[in-house]
Amino acid sequence: MTNAQPVATNPDLQPAHHENRLTILERSYHRFADARTIVKRGGRITEVSPTHYHVRGLSGSARLGDIVEHRGQNGTRRGEIIQIGSQDVLVAPFERTADAGVNDLVFNRGPFAVAPHVTWRGRAIDSLGRPIDGGPALVEGDIQDAADSVPPAALSRQRVETSFLTGVRVIDIFTPICFGQRLGIFAGSGVGKSTLLAMLAGAEAFDTVVVALVGERGREVREFLEDTIGHASMAKTVAVVATSDESAMMRRRAPDTAMRVAEHFRERGDRVLLVLDSITRFAHALREVAIGTGEPPIARGYPASVFTDLPKLLERAGPGVEGTTGSITAIISVLVDGDDHNDPVADSVRGILDGHIVLDRAIAEQGRYPAVNPLSSISRLAGKAWSNDERALVTRLKSMISRFEDTRDIRLLGAYQAGADAELDLAVRQVPAVYEVLTQSPADPPSPDPLADLARHLRAKEKPDAAPGN
Repeated sequence: MTNAQPVATNPDLQPAHHENRLTILERSYHRFADARTIVKRGGRITEVSPTHYHVRGLSGSARLGDIVEHRGQNGTRRGEIIQIGSQDVLVAPFERTADAGVNDLVFNRGPFAVAPHVTWRGRAIDSLGRPIDGGPALVEGDIQDAADSVPPAALSRQRVETSFLTGVRVIDIFTPICFGQRLGIFAGSGVGKSTLLAMLAGAEAFDTVVVALVGERGREVREFLEDTIGHASMAKTVAVVATSDESAMMRRRAPDTAMRVAEHFRERGDRVLLVLDSITRFAHALREVAIGTGEPPIARGYPASVFTDLPKLLERAGPGVEGTTGSITAIISVLVDGDDHNDPVADSVRGILDGHIVLDRAIAEQGRYPAVNPLSSISRLAGKAWSNDERALVTRLKSMISRFEDTRDIRLLGAYQAGADAELDLAVRQVPAVYEVLTQSPADPPSPDPLADLARHLRAKEKPDAAPGN
């Protein structure tokens, strides 16, 4: 009598008492329906450079944007196909260096996809959707792949109609924002851009906030999320982080991942605020990748594909399709190199967005924060937020500020004489009080009615002048 050896069985394939063989077969088929779980298309590396490598054997099945899995001496790495030739494909790795060797195996994993879930709020992830905050594994929801990442058709979108208060007085007065609007913050370095973005991220009008930090200094990420945004706002925030020391592919991928997360919550019916800091560093990553494929630069070192990819990303924000309630309101920071607002990226983005807020270094040097220049800042949807009286008031305020700033040098020289120009007298008396109202720090409470705050402050400043003897 022979001793029978135990045979390992798969419990998933064992029949329950109520199942027949057809049910078991059907379940087995669904487990292996994806051919990639059985047969993987692969190739071998033939050439390696510091930032790219070539793979032979994938050309017939590869598509631009496909994710590949590289198996080398240091484990499994991921990269993205950025160019396809007749004999091989060019792959840019997501790691800081290629870390690949000739003849290493590479397998095609198909299009990039993320699977956002409502439990992602309060978490920080990287460009590939992996948690970086030390928390538990992320719960996966519906997969968002490339087919889902296209903007709604132009005539199927909802109209942008409803405004909201950000709590930042200078913005709510001069450049009010509507749900579904795309607004740019144009600023040089060190003028309070990140602080203003955090103040906007704290607006109570939104159900979900998605923050994309692209090319940010690694030292400042934790401070920005914990201190500047704060734990209260972070509870409804998903942060997508790609620091400045990460590869160009990670910095290039971060805004797309953030947009996919925002699109997921928009489809749920949420009013989403997307904060992207900054689109300029995203453009720098696009430039680095494009030049690596041999694309020639056309404008200050930027290849043409950069100016094609910018609207592809930004057009995905905005209101959802007609009949839904969700929207993505996008606040996009634009880092103007050397305070040059005619930089090609700044100029291209300005034409795509629905308005722009300009932070002025001269205002910051005077200690007035947020350093918003109300004369240079425009919201193209302000007409939907203002009443006729409010429009007239804001126009009057801008006129006074313009007159006050135009005569600053004359007044400093002592050539101004009170009583010679009644309009200038009013500007000299009231504009400093307006500036006091517009000054606001993150510690100050949000303003529920900025125009009322302005009116009260101006009346208080005018009372001493009305007293006898003055």
